Amino acid sequence: MLRALLRLIILLVVLVAVASLFLGYWGNGWLHRAERASGTVGTAGRVDIERARETGAAVGEKAAQAANTAGELITDAALTTKIKSKMALDDSVQARHIDVTTRDHVVTLSGTVRSVPERDRAVQLAKETDGVTRVIDRLKVGSGSL
Repeated sequence: MLRALLRLIILLVVLVAVASLFLGYWGNGWLHRAERASGTVGTAGRVDIERARETGAAVGEKAAQAANTAGELITDAALTTKIKSKMALDDSVQARHIDVTTRDHVVTLSGTVRSVPERDRAVQLAKETDGVTRVIDRLKVGSGSL
């Protein structure tokens, strides 16, 4: 959970940096300058408009890839939360003894349960959650009170 939160924070920092980059271009009128004739002169000489456009396109593509990766991370965290919530609301499952982790839409259940029916119900709740592609069952049936 902490790892997912850290990734989310990093993603937000990247998105804010990209947004400020684009807003900086708009605020200084760089977008309008690019539309002018290619005779624009910068402080270091002539500005190569085509090269600037290519660089901007590359930056935009990398930002889109980062956003897609963040969307997947957020989705995995949301799946974990959904499954834990379903287990907490189910009377036949003691959710506090079950660890749920999600990576690339694959859910892993680990921990100790009281009985085989409780194990089966926990696995069923995970499998029927939208977005889950596979469930790995590492639950152990324990003896005694939990």
